[in-house]
Amino acid sequence: MSELDVTLLRPFWGLSVFFLCAMGWWVISRTGGFGAWDRVADPQLMKAMAAIGRIEGGSFPLTPFALLLTSGIVAIALTGPAIERRDAQTYHNLDGVLFLVDASDSVVDDSRWPQMLSMGRFGVSALGARPGGIIVFAGDAYVATDMTTDHRQLGQTLSLIDRETVPDKGSRPERALALALRRIEEAGILAGDVVIFTDGAGLGSLSLQQVASLASRGARVSLVSLLSPTAQTQTHAGFGGGAVFTLDQTDDLALWLADDAATQLERADYPVLFWHDLGRFLLIFALLPLLFLFWRERA
Repeated sequence: MSELDVTLLRPFWGLSVFFLCAMGWWVISRTGGFGAWDRVADPQLMKAMAAIGRIEGGSFPLTPFALLLTSGIVAIALTGPAIERRDAQTYHNLDGVLFLVDASDSVVDDSRWPQMLSMGRFGVSALGARPGGIIVFAGDAYVATDMTTDHRQLGQTLSLIDRETVPDKGSRPERALALALRRIEEAGILAGDVVIFTDGAGLGSLSLQQVASLASRGARVSLVSLLSPTAQTQTHAGFGGGAVFTLDQTDDLALWLADDAATQLERADYPVLFWHDLGRFLLIFALLPLLFLFWRERA
């Protein structure tokens, strides 16, 4: 059984708890005993008068205590105690990873093509609960697999990509990036990853514009380079807030993709989307001390 991690979304409200504790101590100390007589009268005289029934013991300050206890519970509720719901199915559409695979002749005919596909399958296996999709491109771009959490299907689709997959000759990564942007907008993804598997052919000003559009939409754009990284690949990764990976950096790619939407959304001022605030439920308990306000002692 995993531990239940609780985080305070608004911890500054906790300072009011200390103030209320000090206020409670002051109220109880001021109203305790026989009013204020036990501070000025002789202690032996007070005991004797109490023994013969001339005075009654001081009553507990029930009303102030109930109000202070209610205020304390409200203050704790305002701190926003919350539990993380990172893997909630409802929020999977906020995240996603799109793999853009260059299936042009220059890539598929390279001797390192199987190694690139293997790196892609390893990236798929590192997605965890994140949905993924595949876009293939050459002279044009096509959706090979829509967003899904069936990672086995994604891995199988990657294995089937060859030079016959895309009939259009050439290398137009800007079309794949434009298609990825449309898929992200249609899916309502707030923070995700786009990973381009490429040899760098076709990268230029047009693809750089699409990378900037994806970055403004909250997606990170990274590249897996078949060849040694170039200035173009580094520039695209820089504009996209991503990184460039070579074929010997499989583990680095897996760690990068493990940085899921919860982390990215927190950086983008969306932390509440992944936290379940329990403070509202504590307000129910704040009503209980108020019942003492209706307490009436028998005459």
